[in-house]
Amino acid sequence: MEEKIMKGKKNGMLVLLLSIIIYAAAIAGAIKGGMIVEHSGNPALLIISIILLCITWMLWPGLKVLKPQEALVLTLFGKYVGTLKEPGFYFVNPFCSAVNPAAKTKLNQSGDVKSGSNAANAAEAAEAANRKISLKIMTLNNNRQKINDCLGNPIEIGIAVTWRIVDTAKAVFNVDNYKEFLSLQCDSALRNIVRIYPYDVAPNVDTTGDGVADEGSLRGSSDTVAERIRDEIQKRVNEAGIEVVEARITYLAYAPEIAAVMLQRQQASAIIDARKMIVDGAVGMVEMALERLNENEVVTLDEERKAAMVSNLLVVLCGNHDAQPVVNSGSLY
Repeated sequence: MEEKIMKGKKNGMLVLLLSIIIYAAAIAGAIKGGMIVEHSGNPALLIISIILLCITWMLWPGLKVLKPQEALVLTLFGKYVGTLKEPGFYFVNPFCSAVNPAAKTKLNQSGDVKSGSNAANAAEAAEAANRKISLKIMTLNNNRQKINDCLGNPIEIGIAVTWRIVDTAKAVFNVDNYKEFLSLQCDSALRNIVRIYPYDVAPNVDTTGDGVADEGSLRGSSDTVAERIRDEIQKRVNEAGIEVVEARITYLAYAPEIAAVMLQRQQASAIIDARKMIVDGAVGMVEMALERLNENEVVTLDEERKAAMVSNLLVVLCGNHDAQPVVNSGSLY
């Protein structure tokens, strides 16, 4: 299905004024033709005026008003005739009907938020009845999903997808409901991409498919993950005439059943990394102390005394509490 843009003239105002003039003339003709009391009536004029009064209103369903970033897909007796996209006041074939299968579909996205006021609900119902298709950029905030990452850990993740319609014919005729279709494809694409990545950096995990382990993760490579999700969604919604502008991760966390355990794991990993740093620094300080003592010949230490000094320094530098030294006032032996 290829989109056909209707480039007709915006003569809706002309037709509206013309129909009003015809109605006024028909009313005047009916009054003039019906003057039977004065015996000056004209039956032919009366019949013509009544016919005009009965058929002139049929022009009004063909009057269409479009605001900026709106479109109207028109069909005539089941055949697609074209799409109006430019803002203006149009007159089209009165027998044409507008098609928008997603007019009444409400999702958790911009433009679909329900209001509690009666006036807003009435305006919303009137807008849905017009069957207009919005060409604006909209945001779909999909519900959070529980998905297992590549290591089998359950995580909860949510995304926000900004999208717009670029081909109204495909959006209306190629899928049953383009809003529900987009939401479903977002869920499917999100699951496919998230299963490739671990939540955090893990060894021996290939997230790019090149056979080489890398450091990709959902937490550390969110921009790359979001871009892959966007590309995956775009491949799936091309047939629906939808362009995915951007996809962003809005929520990412471990599932509640393992969140506490994973927090302890992260804390243990942080403690181990901190200990490694402390030990590396302590060993460097001990080496520096021994080198300085030897260079300045402050004291000559044999291997046993060096071992004792190293042991004492490491205990002091690596301990969690302040050292309490023991002063030896006599001989070392």
